Amino acid sequence: MAPVLEKRLPGAAGPSDNNNEDEEGQNLWSSILSEVSTRSSSKLPSGKNILVFGEDGSGKTTLMAKLQGSDYNKRGRGLEYLYLNVHDEYRDDLTRCNVWILDGDLYHKGLLKFAVSAQSLRDCLAVFVVDMSRPWTIMESLQKWASVLRDHVDKLKIPPEDMREMEQTMVKAFQEYAEPEDATPSSPQRRAAAAGEDEAVVLPLGENTLTRNLGIPVLIVCTKCDAITVLEKEHDYREEQFDFIQSHIRRFSLQYGAGLIYTSVKEEKNLDLLYKYIAHKMYDFQFTTPALVVEKDAVFIPSGWDNEKKIAILHENFTTVRPEDPFEDFITKPPVRKLVHDKEINAEDEQVFLMKQQSLLAKQPATPTRGSTESPGRTASGSPRPAGRAGQPSVTGGSPITAVKKPDPNMKAGAANEGVLANFFNSLLSKKTGSPGSPGSGAGVQGSVKKTGQKPGLTDVQAELDRMTRKQDSTVSTNNIPPPTENEA
Repeated sequence: MAPVLEKRLPGAAGPSDNNNEDEEGQNLWSSILSEVSTRSSSKLPSGKNILVFGEDGSGKTTLMAKLQGSDYNKRGRGLEYLYLNVHDEYRDDLTRCNVWILDGDLYHKGLLKFAVSAQSLRDCLAVFVVDMSRPWTIMESLQKWASVLRDHVDKLKIPPEDMREMEQTMVKAFQEYAEPEDATPSSPQRRAAAAGEDEAVVLPLGENTLTRNLGIPVLIVCTKCDAITVLEKEHDYREEQFDFIQSHIRRFSLQYGAGLIYTSVKEEKNLDLLYKYIAHKMYDFQFTTPALVVEKDAVFIPSGWDNEKKIAILHENFTTVRPEDPFEDFITKPPVRKLVHDKEINAEDEQVFLMKQQSLLAKQPATPTRGSTESPGRTASGSPRPAGRAGQPSVTGGSPITAVKKPDPNMKAGAANEGVLANFFNSLLSKKTGSPGSPGSGAGVQGSVKKTGQKPGLTDVQAELDRMTRKQDSTVSTNNIPPPTENEA
């Protein structure tokens, strides 16, 4: 192979210049590595866990899915897993926070060993979820799940010195709570220690504060707070009941050093506040929202803010109950109303219905006609009979229409019925030939009679009427014969 010749460009650096460049390159890499190491030390920690406890149907899975930003409608069994994306906007860092949701059945409480261990306990946040639509279950649920968590922590067999250190951390965080009004929006999102923070005066804990210290932060979340209006309308709940419920929850929170927040997924109330508070407790983010106790369905009490004197303000409105009264004696479960479901009525097919009606009508005995049941007096006065009316032309001789005599009320039923039939048929004929009293009735009758006489079927009807009239003459008095009208004369 031909040797490769190295060409040195004019003005190229010599060996000493190359050494200087290597030193500058090493300095550059050192600065980059030191910057990366600095950033890695300030990155969001991973492996944080949220332990969620609550009864079945309390809305714990729906709540956490809403914080995650998804519509998670599936309900799991045993131990569910979700995660929350936590973003540090100040340092543009992103991490995931694990969410473990324990089933409402105590049978599955042993699954907690897969969610939290002795090493990961200090990186956990316990969330107790209670259902405000069923307020009579709140205190029992809180006591039950707090006992489950306490039993699990005891089973982890954490060294006493480590457990004591965790408990002291909780006490210090509770005592050093400060109102967030002094926080400025331009400050970093991650909390920085103030210059005079070490010199702050630490007040002693109250008598009933942190008496059941678990060594980890605790948060109580009341879901379905939109049901407060339903409780007022349907169960006659008043301000006193809601203050009594809040009083008991806050006293329970003091024992565990817990925060309290009322939420509503349906109305999306306090969900963003809940997310920010969780990020503050888990990752020490800056938190600028003070306690909210004015609205009864949007209460927020951060850990460290509450005390016995503030809770006693609620007791001033009590009139029918005392603060120390048992919770279950005043907030009772309403009686269960038995729902009477109306039987669904299915309309049958129209043709089937008509067939049934036809069969029923066929089974019924034949009923007499209307004409045979009406009284003779009503028929004589109410039937549209042209005979005997003023201005009614009567045609004699070969006319197809003859005057019909009124039946005597004293006559026999058979003869009266025949007279009624005669009047009925005669009225039909008179309607066809022309109405009485109409314009041109005098001349119109003659023409109509001629036209009707031309019909071959009409003579048979007239012959039958004449026969019935002759039979009637033998029983009808001559006084009932109507006088002839002017046109007949």
